[in-house]
Amino acid sequence: MSWQRMARVRILLVDDFALFRSYVRRILEKHLEWQVIGEVGDGDTALRMATELRPDLILLDIGLPRVNGIEVAQQLASSIPSCRIVFVTSNCALDVVQKAFDLGAMAYAVKWNGDRDLLLSVAAAIEGKRFISERISGLRM
Repeated sequence: MSWQRMARVRILLVDDFALFRSYVRRILEKHLEWQVIGEVGDGDTALRMATELRPDLILLDIGLPRVNGIEVAQQLASSIPSCRIVFVTSNCALDVVQKAFDLGAMAYAVKWNGDRDLLLSVAAAIEGKRFISERISGLRM
């Protein structure tokens, strides 16, 4: 089934800060075509939930307990290659951003740009396009 024909895009939220997850959930749930199917606060649980729920898209932080977001993305690339990854994080280190895209991430949004970058990054990933926050410069893609 193509992404454009899906009734709803199933999204898993992965961030260690519960208040941020709640904020993101509220923003995403305003869009009827997107469905938050779960939320978790650490990398180990994210890997288990992703394997169990098979989301279409994962919103993933870098700085997670136990297994960091880069390691989660690396493991998901081989176990669930159809799942699109959008990093939503405060980490703007160019080497980390480059690694995220090298692993197949569709988008990289910084948290402090609020819901603007969040919505743009999710929409781009769903459309199969790449997105990167304007605050990150000097990256070769």
